[in-house]
Amino acid sequence: MLQEAGFSFQLRQTERRNHARELVRTEDLSSWDALVVMSGDGLMHEVVNGLMERPDWETAIQKPLCSLPAGSGNALAASVNHYAGNEQVTNEDLLTNCTLLLCHGGLSPMNLLSLHTASGSRLFSVLSLGWGFVADVDVESEKYRCLGKIRFTLGTFLRLAALRTYHGTLSYLPVGAPSSKISAGPPLDHDQPGPVDSLLVPLEQPVPENWTVVPDHEFVLVLALLHSHLGSEMFAAPMARGSGGVVHLFYLRAGVPRATLLRLFMAMEKGTHMDLDCPNLVYVPVVAFRLEPHDTRGMLTVDGEQLVSEAVQGQVHPGRFQLVSGCPELKPGPEPSPLPCSEDSASSEFTS
Repeated sequence: MLQEAGFSFQLRQTERRNHARELVRTEDLSSWDALVVMSGDGLMHEVVNGLMERPDWETAIQKPLCSLPAGSGNALAASVNHYAGNEQVTNEDLLTNCTLLLCHGGLSPMNLLSLHTASGSRLFSVLSLGWGFVADVDVESEKYRCLGKIRFTLGTFLRLAALRTYHGTLSYLPVGAPSSKISAGPPLDHDQPGPVDSLLVPLEQPVPENWTVVPDHEFVLVLALLHSHLGSEMFAAPMARGSGGVVHLFYLRAGVPRATLLRLFMAMEKGTHMDLDCPNLVYVPVVAFRLEPHDTRGMLTVDGEQLVSEAVQGQVHPGRFQLVSGCPELKPGPEPSPLPCSEDSASSEFTS
């Protein structure tokens, strides 16, 4: 299909964790029109973080990216497929749709989530941060990766059978909140590459006065999502468009019955879980948040990759990178520009 569209490409197959991150950190990007990532969401996470670690990150992150689904989650590809107006599909059908979007060549600006951890690291998310139930399922189902997307269904049932709650403090800055003056001092990320996180203060300081602190301290899960899908069949945020500078924050308070939780996850396939009006499930559109686990019991994942369970905070940066979408209608953000589809167009493709 790519050859028929006039694309030439060089295939790079990753050999280990963070291999793609290392490659793009030093690659001469001027030879390529786009970077095509054929894998799951974790490899796109590596590529974006590698680009953001470059001295020329402001230019590098503008290199068009494309997600071709070949993993078990494929949430980013499913989201782009949704934004293009296609019906929800999986496996080969999703791959075909995303390849057609690549051939079409439209670009859309996408949000990027900047994260800071208590241990001092900074990283960037292209999809989600999860804590509690959703992160446990993601990590614990890894042993069933050979089953494909079914691993998440199996992991969900296993975790439901041994349902846990997680203790922590959740704070956030909702969309449209009045501005608050942050005390003067060096920028939070003054010695690290990437955009300045002007809405965040150091983790050892209290959140600014215009933030909301959730009174509950016992949760089943916390999910900060940038896109519509959390998996190819998990339509978690139907309201998401990917480029509006919004983090879709969901949290589920303790006390939800197992049967209700199961209904929520079953309804999520069609994006109707909010219609169940579960009093324990809360959704808030935010621009920044902070999560402070009170212990190490719950797992923490970013774009499906496990992190140490520790305090973390994040701020969204709208339209920070360009993703092949075939969707010129995606707004807000600058007008998308087309990818060249001539005989000498080129892309570098990473696969896992």
